[in-house]
Amino acid sequence: MSKKIKIIIGIIILLIIITLTSLFVWYNLGLKAPKNNNTEKIIEIQSGTSTANILNNLKQNNIIKNELTAKIYIKLNNVTSLKAGKYKFLGNESLPEVLNILTEGKVMDETVTITFLEGKNIRYIAKQIADNTNNTANDVYNLLENETYIQSIISKYWFLTEDIKQTGIYYPLEGYLYPDTYSFENADVKVQTIFEKMLNKMDEILTKYKQNIESSNISIHNILTMSSIVELEGNNSENRAKIASVIYNRLSKKMSLGSDVTTYYGIKVDIGERDLYAKEINTYNQYNTRGPNMAGKLPIGPISNVSEESINAVLNPDNGSYLYFVADKNGEIYFSNTNEEHEQTIQTLKKKGLWYEYE
Repeated sequence: MSKKIKIIIGIIILLIIITLTSLFVWYNLGLKAPKNNNTEKIIEIQSGTSTANILNNLKQNNIIKNELTAKIYIKLNNVTSLKAGKYKFLGNESLPEVLNILTEGKVMDETVTITFLEGKNIRYIAKQIADNTNNTANDVYNLLENETYIQSIISKYWFLTEDIKQTGIYYPLEGYLYPDTYSFENADVKVQTIFEKMLNKMDEILTKYKQNIESSNISIHNILTMSSIVELEGNNSENRAKIASVIYNRLSKKMSLGSDVTTYYGIKVDIGERDLYAKEINTYNQYNTRGPNMAGKLPIGPISNVSEESINAVLNPDNGSYLYFVADKNGEIYFSNTNEEHEQTIQTLKKKGLWYEYE
């Protein structure tokens, strides 16, 4: 063999080696996660989508680096059955990891968990639903205004009565939706389904006290109304029971409850948002127990959702004779039997800078 032929053969072998090496490097680079891709991506693969279209979708979303590399990998490793579903990729998965997720059908967990805190009102509940699902706050309000829906749940739950349909009530289910943490299948959950879970939980809680409630001369609506005041005015089981007794004592004497939290609710301002104005306190509203014509009356309905502790406090109040209570800016609550004692407490709080001032 001539020297020239040997050189040509050597060059061919070298080119083959370079080509194979380049292909090997190219292939292995194609197995890695795309560069600068640390953003979560969600893709949905419809049933019946071809492998080629799936790979194209992955490439378009920068989840894999190269479609051809993926096709070669699938062929070499006998990868089959890329499953339909919704998937979440973190952006740092290699091609083998991506394909493993698809072949194993490791679809994303779409569960939605919502926590509804105690002592909050319907406006808060509507915001929580809007923030965590594909519903809007208006979807919540529209359902509450749907008379057919309201009548249907009155028929379903023993504790819901025609009282929730009274003219003047802001939201029929205020105070009836039990605060807790709930999980739902996905963000497409309907408001009706959310309400159903919350009402079912309220049913579970109230059923514990059903005999006590039915033997009482107070309607369930008023029990929950008082409970909602107790929820917002109190901060532990002891003072909640005392606050409940104050409510009973004042009602029996035809006195105004004089509760700031009812005024806030009446003017649709959330507690802590700002102080009350004197004109707001002195304006009649069926919720405002500090306003005129409310002596000896409860608000027309509940003003917040309620905990079991507050319900229990109303059904089992302290047996004291307190007629007054006041909270300072630190949440400490002081109880008094007479107006003189009450005024003395207020003056002391003012001197200490712990009194709420109204404009």
